[in-house]
Amino acid sequence: VSLLSRLNDDMKTAMKAKDKESLQVIRMIKSSIQNEQIKEGHDLTEDEELTVLSREMKQRRDSLHEFEEAGRDDLAEKVKSEIVIVEKYMPEQLSEDDIRQLVQEAITQTGASSVKEFGKVMGVIMPKVKGKADGNQVNAIVKELLQS
Repeated sequence: VSLLSRLNDDMKTAMKAKDKESLQVIRMIKSSIQNEQIKEGHDLTEDEELTVLSREMKQRRDSLHEFEEAGRDDLAEKVKSEIVIVEKYMPEQLSEDDIRQLVQEAITQTGASSVKEFGKVMGVIMPKVKGKADGNQVNAIVKELLQS
């Protein structure tokens, strides 16, 4: 079942349940996917859909961070519940241990030995964890392992 069909089904369910919050988030995701389809000029592959979903998730995580720093708990709570809804459509997330293992493999594969080669390692690791891990977390682990 494609992501768009799943979104449409969930949208109908949310309408029937009068779940305004889910409905709003589902519509935003669906709109982003359709905009990307128009931009690309073809139906999106699973990988491209994942890219759009990851972007939606990143925007919400960034917003959450900003709201928490500004002390806007009301807005932070709203974004937290949106994140929970978006997570339903994301692939299962990797554990920190899994990420560490993949990063270690990427470091070995690239032969990186210092933080100067950070970009090389990130270039290898990011396609492997796309949509399955938060980029900021991966970034922190790569830096940590390259410094040790």
